[in-house]
Amino acid sequence: MALARVKSIALVGLRGEIVDIEVDISDGLPGYSLLGLPDAALLESRERVRSALQNSGALWPNKRVTVSLSPAWLHKSGSGFDLPISIALLMAQGEIPQRELGDHIFLGELALDGSVRPIRGVLPALLAAIDQGISTAIVPLANAAESRGLTAIRSIAVSHLSQVISFVEEGVIPEEVCDEVKEVSQSPFDLSEVVGQKRARFALEISAIGGHHLLLIGPPGTGKTMMAERIPSIMPPLTQAEAVEVAAIHSVAGALRDRSLDSRTPPFVSPHHTTTTTAMVGGGAHFIKPGACSMAHGGVLFIDEAPECKPGVLDSLRQPLESGLVAISRAAGTVTFPADFLLVLAANPCPCGKFNGKGRACTCSSLQIRRYLQRISGPLLDRIDIRAFVEVPTRTELAASEVGESSGVVRSRVIAARAIAAERFLNDPWTTNSQIPASHLRERFRASRDGMAFLHNELDHERLSARGYHKVMRLAWTIADRNGVTSPGLAEIESAYQLRQGVEIS
Repeated sequence: MALARVKSIALVGLRGEIVDIEVDISDGLPGYSLLGLPDAALLESRERVRSALQNSGALWPNKRVTVSLSPAWLHKSGSGFDLPISIALLMAQGEIPQRELGDHIFLGELALDGSVRPIRGVLPALLAAIDQGISTAIVPLANAAESRGLTAIRSIAVSHLSQVISFVEEGVIPEEVCDEVKEVSQSPFDLSEVVGQKRARFALEISAIGGHHLLLIGPPGTGKTMMAERIPSIMPPLTQAEAVEVAAIHSVAGALRDRSLDSRTPPFVSPHHTTTTTAMVGGGAHFIKPGACSMAHGGVLFIDEAPECKPGVLDSLRQPLESGLVAISRAAGTVTFPADFLLVLAANPCPCGKFNGKGRACTCSSLQIRRYLQRISGPLLDRIDIRAFVEVPTRTELAASEVGESSGVVRSRVIAARAIAAERFLNDPWTTNSQIPASHLRERFRASRDGMAFLHNELDHERLSARGYHKVMRLAWTIADRNGVTSPGLAEIESAYQLRQGVEIS
């Protein structure tokens, strides 16, 4: 009887668990048993490992093989255990010498010819390995870019099983040859390309400063999508920790190739309005993937044609908007993904889209218009801080040679305003005005006397809900920070109320 043991990582959301892969080879009828709650992809590892070993010049044991993945209570999924199973099997049958590899982890899927293929979630797996004191990781060459910025662990990139065998036998480290990572330092869009839209541009700036959710309403072709795409260009760059967290989410989703690992630009995710609830919040039968709202963590989730979304899809965002997290429960357990994003919705004013100005070109009835806008539920609309109407640019604005402020100019104001807020929240757990708890708004962060009197009057006339009351106060603090005012007065409260209700800004 021969026994060998190596380590790997199993992911549960973004959290990684060390998994011990034990292989026992004993006399008896030839067979292969895989223990430890494997999923379908992992159960198929037998044939992949067998072909990879034989095509790499190694032998498949003609004995009874038992593979145990512990802890046994943890569900394991994916094909990333192929490589550690093959190494443990070779060590168990004496094809390669037994070595103490307690501080090593192995990650990778095997092709039938022995090639090591990329897998999802290498970055969060390496972060978990660092937390567990692992010093060396053997990863697929195609995933090498994900480990370059992690100096706390030595990553060895391999393209074939034979290279891993050479490393375990003789300590030979293969030469890493892979394509350069495309670095994206800033958004390719600029706000100066937006013609006119003074009020909407102001709404975008306030949204970026305070992290306030935004609804853009306007006829087709007025630039709603264009402006939404430029919001990341005026947001502050991500910190190093935030960039790693965003990259880890994209790694689990298998979408890191679409984003540079070192990019500090907030992500911009725009699912189609026909998307499903599972695609929006995440899920899956076996391997639970993050959804669009988690992919937008730290950035912008933009939903165009929001009233056209299927019933329930938009309302599934209500809980993430409040908590900044998505908890997905399945029979195997609950997985939590971060989902702290800026929600931007775009909608036409009516089904035909021409209810603008005096509405002469609109062919919709008043009932059709009312029903169309009611497709966005009241509870979700109540969570939207800003409602901005996007008007059709005038011919004077279209013919003007002067361009509006660039993203760099607006971003500098956003960063300066956020710095004011950060100093005010120095001893608090929140960082933006949109996160101020309601209890603190009634105590530490009250507006001026006349400003509070204005809000109480709107409450008395039932033109504001309790949530709307607090959101107006948060908006007022953001406007005060932008204007360099110590605390919001009546002017800031009125401006915030106008943004909240969607009326024109005076």
